[in-house]
Amino acid sequence: MDAIGSGVIILFNAPEQTRSRDTQHRYRHDSNFYYLSGFSEPDSIMLLVAGAKSKTILFCREKNPELELWDGIRTGPKKAAEIHGFDEAYPINQFHKKLPNIIKNKKIFFDMGIHNVWDETIMNAVRAIHAKSKRENEAPDSICDIKDIIYEMRLIKDSHELNIMRRAAEISSNAHKRAMLYVRPGLYEYQVEAEILHEFNKNGCQAPAYTSVVASGKNSCILHYIENNDQLKNGELLLIDAGCELESYASDITRTFPIGKHYSPPQKDIYELVLGAQIAAIDCISEGVSYEQPHLTAIRTLSQGFIDLGLCKGSVDSIVENKDYLDFYMHGTGHWLGMDVHDVGAYKIKNNSRKFKNGMVLTVEPGCYIRPKKEIPEHFWNIGIRIEDDIVVSPSGPEVITSNTPKTINEIEDMRKIAHEI
Repeated sequence: MDAIGSGVIILFNAPEQTRSRDTQHRYRHDSNFYYLSGFSEPDSIMLLVAGAKSKTILFCREKNPELELWDGIRTGPKKAAEIHGFDEAYPINQFHKKLPNIIKNKKIFFDMGIHNVWDETIMNAVRAIHAKSKRENEAPDSICDIKDIIYEMRLIKDSHELNIMRRAAEISSNAHKRAMLYVRPGLYEYQVEAEILHEFNKNGCQAPAYTSVVASGKNSCILHYIENNDQLKNGELLLIDAGCELESYASDITRTFPIGKHYSPPQKDIYELVLGAQIAAIDCISEGVSYEQPHLTAIRTLSQGFIDLGLCKGSVDSIVENKDYLDFYMHGTGHWLGMDVHDVGAYKIKNNSRKFKNGMVLTVEPGCYIRPKKEIPEHFWNIGIRIEDDIVVSPSGPEVITSNTPKTINEIEDMRKIAHEI
C-alpha cells in the first residue's frame, strides 16, 4: 500500500476451473491474491485502499448451510475479517454496488490482462462513475498494472516463506529417494509417478507443484514429457522432474538415474559432465552476482565437455558464440522459485541481467539431451540427463535446500543396489 501512494489495489481470486461437464478441478487460489490476503476461497475479491484513510476490504461468499453440505464450509465475511485482519468484509454480491464509491477519484491498480472478466469488471465500474457524475468527473485518473510491484515483493522471501520452502524441498527429496528405491525394469512410468505422489500426499502437500515428468529411455530427451506411460527397460536411464507444493510454495527437483544398478560408461560420461556444470553454476551464486552468470558458467562447462566427448568441434569460445551447444542443451539453467514453480520477478532490469539479492530462490538445472543422429556415436543416443536443485541466495553463499537428494554417481548407484536387493 505504501508503494502506490493514495490509490486502490483491486485483486481478484482465481476462478474455479471446470474439469469436465459438471466436475471441477481441485481449487487453487491466485498466488498474488493469497500472498497479500492468506484467504483461499473462490469468488473473493480484495481491495487495499491506500492513503491517509487506508483500509483493507474483502468481498467473499456468504455462509450457506445447504451449499456447504455439498461443497464444504464457507468462512463468510464476518469470520474472514476476524481471521485475516480485514478492516471490512462484505458478501461478494455487494461488490459491484460498492466498488464505484470506493474508487472515485482514485488511481486503480490491478492485475491487468489476466482474465477478461476482471478487466471488464473494472471498466464497467469506471463507466458507472462517468454515467453518474455528469458535471464533475469523479472517475479514476488512471488505471495501472499492480503486477510489477507485487512481483518484486514476492521475489524476496522472508524467513517464514523460506522455512516452508525448506520443508517442501525435504518432502520432494524424500519422494525422489522413494522412487530410487522403488524403480525396477518392467514397471511403468506411471507407477513411479504414483510413488512420488504418495510421498507428497502423506506429508500434507496439497498437490504437486507441476505435472511430474517421469521419462525413461528416449523420453528423457523430451523436456516436458508428461505422458508417463512407457515401460522401464534395463540399461536405460530414468529422468524424474517432480516437486510438491506445500502451503502454496513450490519445490522443483530433477534427478536422472539408471533403471538397472549402474550407469553405463557413456551414461556416466554425460552424467559427470552435467553434474560438473551444475556444481560450477551453483558455486558462482552470491549476492551481487548477475542472474545470467550461472547460465554462462554452465554453458561453458558443457561446451568443453561436448568437445572432449566428440559431440562438438572447435573451441569453447566458438561453440558458445555460434551456439552449437543448443543441439544438446537448449534451455535455461534455472528460474525463480516460490509460490509458482516458474515464479514471478524480472530477470532483467533495464535490459541488464539483475543482481542476486539475499532471500531470492532459484533453481539450477543444466542438462544434456542427445537424440539419434548419424554424426553422433550411437552409444550416446537417447541419453537425456538433467540435474536440478533449489537454491536460496544467502549471506553465507548458496544454500542448496534440496541437498539431501542423492546426486553423485556413487550415492545414486548405492541407492540402486539397495533397490535391487529389496
